[in-house]
Amino acid sequence: MVQVAVGSTNPVKVNAVIACFGEEAEGISVPSGVRDQPWGDEETIIGAKQRAKAAMKQAQAKIGIGLEGGVQLIDEQLYVCNWGALVDEDGVEIVAGGARFPLPEEIKEKMVQGEELGPVISAFAKRSEVNKKEGAIGIFTNSAITRTDMYKQIVELLLGQYHFYTR
Repeated sequence: MVQVAVGSTNPVKVNAVIACFGEEAEGISVPSGVRDQPWGDEETIIGAKQRAKAAMKQAQAKIGIGLEGGVQLIDEQLYVCNWGALVDEDGVEIVAGGARFPLPEEIKEKMVQGEELGPVISAFAKRSEVNKKEGAIGIFTNSAITRTDMYKQIVELLLGQYHFYTR
């Protein structure tokens, strides 16, 4: 039986959870239940929660983790936002957010037209599958922080809260 189910097979998300939980974590392909490119905190949180619940149920795991990346428009500036959710078999639900950083205007223009951040960043950086590697945060921090690092911090926040509230 899987102990911790991650609501994605994206290596960035799975590796972030494995870094915190160890090899007992396994990626499960589940839908987020939101748009492929979530907009705003609310939709991104909903996607994370739904991924966590679906992964836990599908894998019959003790814990489900959902990690979701989105974008949010604040005062005409487009930012990346990231959220995670942890659910357990007893109904505990924990949510935590991660780094935010602005995106260039040329990326905002494509996003507003309905494109997804992953392919837009890949084209911008002239690299393939950036969303499965360093992510937008890796591109815009010159790899000082990678997408795995960012999601690992969210998982650490989830796990820390979980231990606090379930002690």
